[in-house]
Amino acid sequence: MGWSIHLHLLAAISWIGGSIFMFVLGLTLRNKSDQVEVYPRIGPIFGYFELVSLFILITTGVIMISQNGLLDILFSQNNSEIIETLRRKLILVLFVIIFTIIHFIIAIKTNDIPRTKIQQLFSRGSSLLIFFLNLWILHYAIVIRDIL
Repeated sequence: MGWSIHLHLLAAISWIGGSIFMFVLGLTLRNKSDQVEVYPRIGPIFGYFELVSLFILITTGVIMISQNGLLDILFSQNNSEIIETLRRKLILVLFVIIFTIIHFIIAIKTNDIPRTKIQQLFSRGSSLLIFFLNLWILHYAIVIRDIL
């Protein structure tokens, strides 16, 4: 696997650690004026940092799958524990990508303006889903490592 596993792990640490940080920030910033002060400043920096982390995760993940000959196996009838776990992890990754796109679009459109109730619902909902999916993906990564 070489360098790709190291980049993948670094990006995963950044992605999941950042997600946990923003989750804690969201829980602790209850005052609306604090939120208005903090989120427009930290949000764009964090958002672009997270996009780079996600890009690295996807790229290195594809590289590792390709280098290890797993691409054909993923789409075969192979139902071994490791392949099934990898499939589940990749399905969750797909959902994270979708929810990240939704969250990012809303964030860009509303960074300097108040959000509508529906934008707020989708933004917070996608953010919360991303947070929990990250932990589930991490679980599957640990399971895969244990199997190996």
